[in-house]
Amino acid sequence: MRTRQGPSARTLVDELVKQKVSNVVGIPDNSSAALFRVLEADSKIEVLTVTREGEAFAVASGLWLGGRAPVVLIQNTGLLESGDSLRGTAVRMGIPLLCLVTYRGYAKLPSQESDEIMTRADVDSVAVVTEPTLDAWRVPYELYRSDADIGRVQQAFHQASELARPVALLLTEALC
Repeated sequence: MRTRQGPSARTLVDELVKQKVSNVVGIPDNSSAALFRVLEADSKIEVLTVTREGEAFAVASGLWLGGRAPVVLIQNTGLLESGDSLRGTAVRMGIPLLCLVTYRGYAKLPSQESDEIMTRADVDSVAVVTEPTLDAWRVPYELYRSDADIGRVQQAFHQASELARPVALLLTEALC
């Protein structure tokens, strides 16, 4: 019998529906593939895939301006690629946007940093810079490790609304 390894995509989609999300905008990756499958099977939330992560923030911001309730779903590599769109569009315009970010490399993050951490073959350097980059962009974030963290979704929506800015949930495990 196979044991489930990561958080449930179904649990997360059910919470997104409960929070009245209209759209999920993003690009599938290995960690989010199960979530995209559940979303595509669930007619309550429209999925919009984009070609680059920067487009996800622009499209989601436009949807929000049009009265919708979008969420961005991307990998942390794409988060770094989309920085100008996140900063220059969503943050500057005060868009209260939930960003679900799959955290590639999180499992192999070393407990201590060293000068050569960015060049170590056993460390995915994108994981090393993910949280410091969000801190620099002043995007609040929390880790989402398991189904026990489902309450963080509602908290993130509340925080994004209260601050009038994007908030990120970093998905540390692949969704099942």
